[in-house]
Amino acid sequence: MYHKGLKLHSTNVDNYCVEIKKLYEQRIFDYIELFAIPNNLETIEKWKKFDIPYIIHAPYFSYGFNLADKEKYLQNSKTYKEVKQFADELNAKYIIFHGGVDGCVDETIRQLNLFNEQRALIENKPYVAYEYLGEDHFCIGYCPEEIAKIKQETGCGFVLDFGHAICSANSQKKDIYNYCNEFNLLKPEMYHLTDSKDITSQYDDHSHLGKGSMNLEIITKMIADNSIITIETKKDYPNSLKDFVEDIVVLNKYI
Repeated sequence: MYHKGLKLHSTNVDNYCVEIKKLYEQRIFDYIELFAIPNNLETIEKWKKFDIPYIIHAPYFSYGFNLADKEKYLQNSKTYKEVKQFADELNAKYIIFHGGVDGCVDETIRQLNLFNEQRALIENKPYVAYEYLGEDHFCIGYCPEEIAKIKQETGCGFVLDFGHAICSANSQKKDIYNYCNEFNLLKPEMYHLTDSKDITSQYDDHSHLGKGSMNLEIITKMIADNSIITIETKKDYPNSLKDFVEDIVVLNKYI
């Protein structure tokens, strides 16, 4: 049995409140992966009312959270305390972190160890950071070797993002599906799944499942039974999750 997750931002609680309750009761999804927007603690009480299992996703670089930057440690610590409060009050199973941009993997490891977060998972990233930054900024955790190092030196778990792995493979001119499998050998605790309009791109676009060029049959065969899978596709509607339901329908054809 697979455990399928709905990805939302903490600010989405009012947009989708009716849909969340209805779809969870219908067992369309099994948990919410909640991206904890900084300075948004006032939403926690609203999320509690759903009585749904949670996984928390920490903010990333574009929100000022960069574990690879030593100068950002104090700000990172403040943000982490908010993330921890989300996780504590919502009884989250995991907290997902990105390794950061530029800097070095050893700094990412140092800061994660200072947090001493037993629920931490590190997520793999593309090789180049964000399209708006250009091609001169690089992600920590873009390769299996860095993820393995972080796991070994912090004791954290791992979430395999297939879209990110494919983007990184493209940057390095490697076979995309073999590269995904290299990451999978690290035995992820959970997975992130999207499609991609351009399977040769260095940047992920969070396309809906079946609407891109990713070979979902190959990808889903890597996912063991009983795995945790968050659908990380974009949301097309401000007050409806029908696009998410369509993604679940496609996923159910493969697993």
